[in-house]
Formats: sequence, C-alpha cells, structure tokens
Amino acid sequence: MAKKSRSKSSAAPKKPAQATWGGRFQEAAAERLRDFGESVSFDWRLYPYDIAGSIAHAMMLERIGVLTKRECAEIEKHLLAIGDLIDQGRFVFSTELEDIHMNIEKALTERTPAGAKLHTGRSRNDQ
Repeated sequence: MAKKSRSKSSAAPKKPAQATWGGRFQEAAAERLRDFGESVSFDWRLYPYDIAGSIAHAMMLERIGVLTKRECAEIEKHLLAIGDLIDQGRFVFSTELEDIHMNIEKALTERTPAGAKLHTGRSRNDQ
C-alpha cells in the first residue's frame, strides 16, 4: 500500500462517500448490509454533541500544537455552520457514511483542509 503524500501544495481529489471499512473491498456492500450497519437514520439527533466534542478536540489539538489558531478557528466555524444546516433541515445525510460523526467529518473536510487533522489522537470509540 502506497503512503499518502503530505504535500500541502496540491489538494487531493474528492472521493465518493465510502463506508469506514470500505477501502478493504473492491465491490460496494449489498444494500441490505449497508442498511443494517447504518445508524445515522436515528443518531443524527446527536449532532450537537458530536459538534461540541469535535470543537473541544480541536481546541486541545491547538493547545498541543497540532493545529494552528487559524486552523482551529476554521474547524470551529465550519462545524458551527454544519450544525446550522442540520438545524435548518438542509443537511444531506448519507447512510453510506454510516453514522452522524462520519457525516459531519466528511462535510467538514470538504470545507477546510484543516478538518483532516481532527482525527489526530482520536478514535471513533471516543465519540
């Protein structure tokens, strides 16, 4: 498996929505399996807590020097904007992304490259 480039000069092309484990298989999961594994149809209600937890995590990453002040501010701004979209009923959830955290994270990384750093020192079990 090739290592990912860490070049800051070029943006990586956007990938289609993919399940967390989706990179391990060549074919998409059967629709029944995807429907069985998704939780966003009911855990979307946890979005305020997911956003608050992500902002707190970003603040910690800034404090230890992983994020710059600007990156932390960008992450917070975009997470709050995503929360506003959800409040307004204008956010499009994807069951292919399985849960609320992955839906918010994908939306965040589409808005700011700093969003990709939010994974640092964090696992899905932390949610």
